[in-house]
Amino acid sequence: MSRKAVNRLYENKAQLNSISMHLGESVAIARTVGHLSKSAEVMKLVNNLMKAPQMAATMQEFSKEMTKAGVIEEIVNDAVDTALDSEDIEEETEEEVNKVLSEIAGETAAQLPEAVRKERAR
Repeated sequence: MSRKAVNRLYENKAQLNSISMHLGESVAIARTVGHLSKSAEVMKLVNNLMKAPQMAATMQEFSKEMTKAGVIEEIVNDAVDTALDSEDIEEETEEEVNKVLSEIAGETAAQLPEAVRKERAR
């Protein structure tokens, strides 16, 4: 073989490698396009199922309700804390408890026999 023929063979081999790479690139691009179109179809289906504006409105309403619930809970907690922290109520409660205990003690003392009451009086 001549040097010219060998050089042509190398050129043909290089061209075939280049064509092979271009074909591989074209196949990869076609696959990517196929995947992107499938992804676009899936996104359309998800958008149809989800209905984004309706979902946004629902989420806003949910947020408002949660805020209301938090505010109401704070108001109730503050009211309960205020009611329970009052010293006047504690004093009134203590007085009522003492009255009840005195009544119970009086009834119990009245039920005791006369001898036991005299002995306790000493």
